[in-house]
Amino acid sequence: MSAQTYEITGEYEPRGACRELFYARDLEVLLEGPAGTGKTRALLEKVHALADKYPGSRHLLCRKTRISLSESILVIYEDHVLSRAQRDHLSGQRKSRQSYVYPNGSTLVLGGLDNVDRIMSAEYDTVSLFEATEADENDWEKLTSRLRNNCMPYQQALADCNPGHPTHWINKRCNDLRMRRLSSRHADNPTITPVYLDRLARLSGVRRLRLYEGLWVAHEGLVYDNFSHALHVVDRFEIPVDWPRFAGIDWGYRNPTAILWAAMDPDGRLYVYRELYQAGVLPKVLAPRVIELEAEERVVARWADHDASERAEFSSQGVGTFAADKAVLAGIQEVYDRLQPDATGKPALFLFRDCLVSRDHEVAQAGLPTSVLEEVQSYSWAISPASKQAKEEPEKKNDHGCDAIRYLCMGVRNWSSAPNIKFA
Repeated sequence: MSAQTYEITGEYEPRGACRELFYARDLEVLLEGPAGTGKTRALLEKVHALADKYPGSRHLLCRKTRISLSESILVIYEDHVLSRAQRDHLSGQRKSRQSYVYPNGSTLVLGGLDNVDRIMSAEYDTVSLFEATEADENDWEKLTSRLRNNCMPYQQALADCNPGHPTHWINKRCNDLRMRRLSSRHADNPTITPVYLDRLARLSGVRRLRLYEGLWVAHEGLVYDNFSHALHVVDRFEIPVDWPRFAGIDWGYRNPTAILWAAMDPDGRLYVYRELYQAGVLPKVLAPRVIELEAEERVVARWADHDASERAEFSSQGVGTFAADKAVLAGIQEVYDRLQPDATGKPALFLFRDCLVSRDHEVAQAGLPTSVLEEVQSYSWAISPASKQAKEEPEKKNDHGCDAIRYLCMGVRNWSSAPNIKFA
C-alpha cells in the first residue's frame, strides 16, 4: 500500500449528522442512529481524510473482537473508502492485516478488544470503536487513555452504534454531556434503497424501534431484568487454585453448543471465567478441546443437558458429566437470585468480560447472540398469542448460554449440599 498516494477524491459527500462528524473536534463523539444511515462509512472516511492530511498520525480502528472487525468494518474500508488503485496494492487475507500504512507515514492500526494488550501498548491521534454497544465503559476509557500521539491539532475518540437499551453506558454518557451525540437518519445516506427501508419497517417490537426508528428502548418482559453490565461484568483476575471450578453444558449442532466454566469463591459467589459457544461441532470433537482448556484446572463437576448419546460421546473421550437439573422455572429463579445484590451490594454471579474463547461467526453474521452475555440481555418471557400477556416460560430462542448457566447454577446449588459427589 505504501506505493500508492492517498488522496481524498471528493466522491464521498457526507450528509446530516455524518457531515457534522467531519467538523466535530470534541474529545468524544458518538454517531448513532438506525441501521443503514451510513454511520460506519462516515467514521472510516473521516479517519482516512485525517490520515491523509496529517503525516505520521496514528489511528486505531477497533471492534469488540478482531474477527468482527475483519468481516464488517474492513470490508467497507477496502471496498468503498479506498480507490481501486489503492486496493490493488493490498495483499494477503483481510483477517491477517495488522495495519494500513500511508505514503506520508500515517498508520491505521487494526485491533479487537479481545486482544486489548496489543492495541493498548501504542499511542494514537484518533481511536474509532465500531458497534460501540458491544463494548463496555471500561473498554472505552482504556481506549481514550491512548490518545496522546499529538501528530494532529486535536485527538479524538469516535464511536458508532445502533441504539440499544436506554440505560446503556454510552447513552448515559451522552446524556451526561461527557460525549457529543450526533444522531443520523436514513436521509443522511443517499445509497439506501426503498427495499432495505421496507425490510427495516417490517421488523417488530424493540428491534423495529431501534433499527428503523432509531430509539433507545428496553425489551419488555426480560427474564433477568436485574442484570446490570456495570455490576455483573468484571475484569479478569487470577483465580486462586483452591477455588472449586464447575461447568454447565447445553448441547447443540445446528444450534450452538454452549459450555460455561465458573469458579466459586469462599463466599459462594460464582465467576464465569470461560465460555465456548460453537455450532456445527460434535461432542466427540469438542471433548479434546475441553480437556485442553481444563489441563491445569481442578474442575469438580460438569452438568450437561440430558441427551444420553452426547453425554456418552463426551464420557468416551474422558470428559465426565452429570445430568443437569432442567427444571426451568426453578433454574431461572436460582440464576435470578444469584444476580440479585445482597446487603453488601454484591451479587453472587459474575462474568469475566473476556470469558468468551470461541465465538460462532456464522451465528454472529446472522445477527444473533453469540455468548451468554449477549443472550442474558434479551432473554424474555414468552407472550401468549391469545392474551398478549407474558407466559410462565421463557422464549425458546437464542437461549443456549442461558440454559448452560441455568444448569451450572442449579448444579452448584445441589453440589453445595453434597460436595463429595463424583461424576456419573
